[in-house]
Parts: sequence; C-alpha cells; structure tokens
Amino acid sequence: MTISAGASPAGTVGPTTVGPTTVGPTTVGPGTVGPGTVGAAVWAALGRVRDPELDEPVTDLGFVASCRVTCSGTATVRLRLPTYFCAPNFAFLMVADAYDAVSGVAGVSRAEIVLEDHFAAEAINGGVAARAGFVRSFDGLATAELDELRADFLRKAVLAGTDRVCRPLLAAGRGIDDLAALTLGEAPASADRERLRARRAELGLPADDADPLLIDPATGAAVGERALPLHLRKSRLTRVSVEANGAVCRGLLRERYPRTGGENGRGENGRGENGRGENGRGENGRSGNGTGEEER
Repeated sequence: MTISAGASPAGTVGPTTVGPTTVGPTTVGPGTVGPGTVGAAVWAALGRVRDPELDEPVTDLGFVASCRVTCSGTATVRLRLPTYFCAPNFAFLMVADAYDAVSGVAGVSRAEIVLEDHFAAEAINGGVAARAGFVRSFDGLATAELDELRADFLRKAVLAGTDRVCRPLLAAGRGIDDLAALTLGEAPASADRERLRARRAELGLPADDADPLLIDPATGAAVGERALPLHLRKSRLTRVSVEANGAVCRGLLRERYPRTGGENGRGENGRGENGRGENGRGENGRSGNGTGEEER
C-alpha cells in the first residue's frame, strides 16, 4: 500500500469524572478533567481541532473519548474514530493537530495524545509523539507530507461556507448580479460568514471586509457574474456532500460506541468502502468495518 497526500503536523481542583456532554467550570468534556482552569483550557483547545474533511471540531463530533489533566500539568487525551480502518492520513492530521493544540496550552507541561481502536494507532501515536511527520511515521508507505491534502479540504470548506452564506441571500431575493458585486463585509454578519472568513484566511485567500464575497478557492480571484451560477452550484453540492457525510459519521460512531453516547462517527461506508487508495486519497475517502477489532 502506498500512502501519499499532501499537512505536516504542526508542530486547583482535583480530577472530576464527567460525561460526554457535561460542561462546567471544572467538569469539561468527556472522561476525567482537572485541574479546573487548565482542564478547561485544554478542552477549549481541542475544540479548535477539526476533522479535516468534515470541517467540524473533534469535540463536537464525539472523537474525544477522554481528557485528563494532572496537577503536574500532564494532559492525556484519548481519541476515537468511527471505524478501525479510518484513513491513516486523516487520523494523523487530527492526532497531530490535537498534540499541537494541547501542547500550546499554558500550564500543560506534557501532552499525550493517544488514538485508540485504529489499525495504524501505533504508527500514528509514535510518529506524532516523536514529531516525526507523516512520511517518517509510515516509512516505505507514505510518499509526501499532508499539506496539500489539508489545503484541498480547506478549499472544500470555503466552497461549503460560500453556500451557507449565499443561500439566505438568494432566498431573500438577491440576484446573481447582486452577489457578484458583494464584498465579504457587505454580507450579513453571521457565524457562517466568520467561519468562511477564517477558512479563507487559513488558505491565505482574501478575507478582509473589502474583499469579494465570491472568490475562486484555488486562486482567490473574484468570481465573475457569468461564472457565478456554476460556482454556486458547486458550492451547494460541496456543502450537501460534507453535511451528509457528517450525518453518516455521527450515526456510525453511535453504533461503534453505543455506551458512550457518542453523537456521530465514521464507519463502514461513512468514508467509502475502500478507504485511501494508492495515492493516499482513494476513490471514496475513509473506509472501515465499524467493528473495532482491538479492544480499547
């Protein structure tokens, strides 16, 4: 098997047992969290780690099985995915991003990020802990780091975000010519607009209020009125695809971990039936049988 794609990993209260949806000043997230302020900061940092394809936080997706912060500042986070065979490049990105996010929290002296119930867990956990990168972690199998893969998903996030911002405008009667002339700042203020702005900024695309609302996610060039109908159709298709995939993932994670109350997940065909092919992306995305062949 050859794995390739293009992001390198980026480089005082006692513990309290809480449930997956419990949130409070000292009881934050699933598993055991403490001490209070550092634990809360670690959970908030994990909330900024996203599934690269679904563009949703791992905390919202139910991918954080447990989180523990000791009084000495050691933060241990256990991650779970919807299937045993989720694509290793997707998994590597999430584990590496979680490591970077948790390591950067003030008060954390050591971060331990552990991926559980995954066929490549040993390689991923060891590689991330050693800051080895994807290629060295999968020596002889991977041919490139994951930067381009991450960028591809960010471009999809920009398209999906464009649809979320534009659909209400079209529903309100705005015409194609109106949208073509709008700037990002002229679009109604909303969480969706700011999410779109953030994804554009991550790609280095124009993201200021004076920049066009509608841009090509690959080049950053404004989309002209003639090209706009096709651009909007692509944006809508991308959003529907991402959201449908997310819904499947949530259901599959519930099936894999029925006792944990997980709200979503990847599974048998939530990422496709044959995972990543020769080039590390495959035809349909992630694969798996949803059974988890190793005990947690």
